[in-house]
Amino acid sequence: MTDPLALAWVALAGLYAGAQNALAGGGSFITFPALLLAGLDPLSANITSTVALFPSQVTSALAGRRLVSGVGRLRFWQLFLISVAGGAVGAGLLLHTPVATFSFLVPWFVLFATLVFAWGSFLRKGGQAAKPLPLPLLVAAQSGIAVYGGYFGGGIGILMLAALTLAGQPVRQANAGKNVLAMAMNASAVAVFVASSRVVWPAALALGAGGIAGGLLGAWLMHRLPESLMRGFVVCVGLVLTLWLFIR
Repeated sequence: MTDPLALAWVALAGLYAGAQNALAGGGSFITFPALLLAGLDPLSANITSTVALFPSQVTSALAGRRLVSGVGRLRFWQLFLISVAGGAVGAGLLLHTPVATFSFLVPWFVLFATLVFAWGSFLRKGGQAAKPLPLPLLVAAQSGIAVYGGYFGGGIGILMLAALTLAGQPVRQANAGKNVLAMAMNASAVAVFVASSRVVWPAALALGAGGIAGGLLGAWLMHRLPESLMRGFVVCVGLVLTLWLFIR
C-alpha cells in the first residue's frame, strides 16, 4: 500500500479516531472501515488498526495509572495478567482464522460492539449495583473480554467499564483501570501481530501518526464539543458499517 492518496485518507481517519478516543471512545469504528476502503481485507484491517492505535492506548494508561486499584480481594496485577494472557489467546486465534471466516464473523462483531457502545453511552444508568458482581464472575468476564479484545476489540472499553462497576468499583477508578487493562490485552496482541505478515506497515504508520495528532486535538476539543454528539456519531458509524458489511 503506497498510494499517497490512500495513505492520506488513512492518516485523516487516524486523526479523527485519535480525537474520538480522547473525547468518547470508539475510534476503531473509524479506522476499521477506513482501512477497508483503502483496500485492505478485513483481517489485515483489524490487525493493522490494533497495532496503529496501540501508542495512544499506552498514553491513556499512563495518564490514569495512579487511580487504578483492585476489586475486593482481587488485586489489580491479577486482572492485568488475565488481560495479557487473554489478549495473546485472542490474537493467536485471529491469526489462525481464515480471511473468509473472519469476513463472515466481522459484521456480527461490529453489531455487537455497536450495541454495547450504545448501551454504555446512552442507556446504562450511573451509580453502583445494588449487589456487587461476585469476584469469580468478574474473573470470568475479564477473561472473556480479554480474549475478545485480542481477537477483535471493538467495544472492550464499555464491556470492562460495565464489569468493573458491577463488581463495585467507583466509576472514576473503573475508567482508569479499563484503560490500563485495554493497553495490557492489546500489548500482548500487538506482540503477536508484529511478527505476522498481516500488518500493512505503511498504513499502520500513517494511521498511528494521525492517531497521535488526533489525541492532541481531542485533548484541546475535550471541553469544547458536546460528548453526546460524538458518542451519537460513533453509534451511527457502527450501524452503517454493520449494514454495509452484511450486504457487501
